[in-house]
Amino acid sequence: MANDQHLISLPWQDYELLDSGANMKLERFGEVVVARPETQALWAKERPELWEKAHAVFSFRDKRGTWDLKKPVPDSWELGWGDVRFTAALTGFKHTGVFPEQAPNWSWSAEQIAKLEAPKVLNLFGYTGVATSVAAKAGAFVTHVDASKQSLDWAHDNARRSGIGEDKVRWLLDDALSFAKREARRGNRYEGIILDPPAFGRGAKGEVWKIEEALPELLATLRGLLSDKPGSFFLLNGYAAGYASRSFAQAIESTFGDMQGESGELHIKESSSERVVPAGIYVRFVR
Repeated sequence: MANDQHLISLPWQDYELLDSGANMKLERFGEVVVARPETQALWAKERPELWEKAHAVFSFRDKRGTWDLKKPVPDSWELGWGDVRFTAALTGFKHTGVFPEQAPNWSWSAEQIAKLEAPKVLNLFGYTGVATSVAAKAGAFVTHVDASKQSLDWAHDNARRSGIGEDKVRWLLDDALSFAKREARRGNRYEGIILDPPAFGRGAKGEVWKIEEALPELLATLRGLLSDKPGSFFLLNGYAAGYASRSFAQAIESTFGDMQGESGELHIKESSSERVVPAGIYVRFVR
């Protein structure tokens, strides 16, 4: 299938990776600077003086994570990428609701959508919905599925901030695999499918998701949901520790056949050096 290609997310107005090292990364989300654990950052910090600017530092104590606020931080604050608006917040899982390593995939999906006529796009495990807003802005009707009511509300609010009409997105609180199976039985098709599965999770009704068990079944189901129209696209992102991009690519190949596409790592580039922080893996292809 795939050409091995690493995608590098560069700084933009509302985000930059300021520095990294000593198993940490220092990032600016708008006006808020945060320091978070990063197991990939095995190297030394290059600009230690910048770390004093952090508003909040995330650390683990007694196996629980917590934010140590050094300066006042709002409950949430607004950011933008292109013409898409969304909010960031300090969550209990060290995330901010924004995954900047996905910026190259946001651009790619928008480019694919622009080539299609009124496409339908399915976003599974949609979380806070930046990919959904990007797709809707590019001209797609999006079905956004997530098993968390809090994440679904967050994504819906992000879409409103981007000026996306209620008729552009279908918001569903549901288990990804259960929903996909029902859609397959209904005979529904999508010109674009985006999914970002966790290693472990629970569905809206307590369904257990384990990626090593459920991903092959989900991919087989999605094969029947992806349209045969030329230009239809598929994007799989992964953060599960221990999996290589080639593992995901070969899972795609075994399900969809030899599609023209690419796979590799997702990297975030530091704003003042050539260093990058590996931040995930991806596979994508276009029919």
